[in-house]
Amino acid sequence: MRRVSTAAILGVATTLAVWPDLAGLDPELGLAAALTVFTIGFWAIGALPEYMTAIGFFVAAMLLDVAPAGTIFSGFAAQAFWLVFAGLVLALAVTTSGLAQRLAALPLDWVAQSYLRTITAMVILATAVAFVLPSTMGRVVLLVPIVLAMADRLGFESGRPGRTGMVLAFVLGTYLLPVAILPANVPNMVLAGTVETIFGQSPRYGPYLLLNFPVLAAAKGVILVWLIHRLFPDTPAPPSEHAAAPPLSPEARRLAVILALTLALWATDTVHGIAPAWIGLAAAFACLLPATRLTPADSLAGKLNFGPLLYVAGVLGIAALVSSTQLGEIVSVAMLSVLPVTPGADWANYFSLVGVATVLGSIATMPGIPAVLTPIAADLMAATGWTLDAVIMTQVVGFSTVLLPYQVPPIVVGLALARTRTRDAARILLWLAVISVGLLVPINYMWWLVLDALPVLG
Repeated sequence: MRRVSTAAILGVATTLAVWPDLAGLDPELGLAAALTVFTIGFWAIGALPEYMTAIGFFVAAMLLDVAPAGTIFSGFAAQAFWLVFAGLVLALAVTTSGLAQRLAALPLDWVAQSYLRTITAMVILATAVAFVLPSTMGRVVLLVPIVLAMADRLGFESGRPGRTGMVLAFVLGTYLLPVAILPANVPNMVLAGTVETIFGQSPRYGPYLLLNFPVLAAAKGVILVWLIHRLFPDTPAPPSEHAAAPPLSPEARRLAVILALTLALWATDTVHGIAPAWIGLAAAFACLLPATRLTPADSLAGKLNFGPLLYVAGVLGIAALVSSTQLGEIVSVAMLSVLPVTPGADWANYFSLVGVATVLGSIATMPGIPAVLTPIAADLMAATGWTLDAVIMTQVVGFSTVLLPYQVPPIVVGLALARTRTRDAARILLWLAVISVGLLVPINYMWWLVLDALPVLG
């Protein structure tokens, strides 16, 4: 199947590059579309390691002169790239200092009572931390080492389904459920920023939470727990077999101070104005200093896995390419032209807008959804007869439905930090997407009808 899929992807990409007029594209846009199909397709089926596909994207884009180098390599200058680098360093420090193992022992008795409770605890942790730490990447890089240490103490060594289940519950839950919490994810903030820039309004915290949390977070969280418990079953070790918590070393105490300061600065970024990436980079620098003794001296030479950095840079580069060439807008407008979007057909309008957002997210990644669809929101209002609130909020349903890991860089980073296969995450995401479209998306529409008069934008 992988060989067939690879051949199909290469065939479509070649057709777009050689005969772009068949898709109604000019030659330059055809090359961009071909490269997008190749890159996203190879990430989706895992034809190559993710970082190799990213390198292939960089090479092809430069040789074919698809876009300026500043666009293709923009991911290396993005804050997300350096936040990932900081996360890799902090994760190494948390593990080598023993701090992760110490923190993992704190809630162990409650978590270890059953595997269902273990998975539930991971999902609750992923959601609860989002209320106080607004950076998805920050939550992943700080807590994944602790989740791994907890898995070790529960007897879930590398390769055990229970270890995979714990990682997936936390990493997927860290993005999927905080979608309903306004400042907790990048797509949420891109949505708020673009709406304010274009329409002079912005979503309000309370109404946004009430509109989206019950179905897109709470109900989806229950299904996520059920899926992981069913697809990756396991049993934690009895409490009597848990190893004693290690003593808190001087290095662990120093790291705890650094992480506490980092967390405090991340949580108050709206006050001091320093971007989370630069706060994380400063923390990573402190951990790499020989005087702190928090990371091995040869960390940059062999201890850190730079594959996730190339992958994230590739994801950000493909998103920049789609944005600069307006491929996303072309796809969304083309889809809307054939979908049943008419005033008065509210049910069809809802599914059409959610469907467009979901498909667009698989092309332009999740932050690309509000970046592409918000500028055409006025046209969508005219086509549907809906209010701006209703049109804008369908984007939230779209970027809460993830089909594959590459669409969300923090998920990619979390899986890399935990050395968990992307195919395991894809398995959960695809099942969750099917259940969401068949069950949660309709229920969410009915919940919106209950709150019909709720003004979200203000």
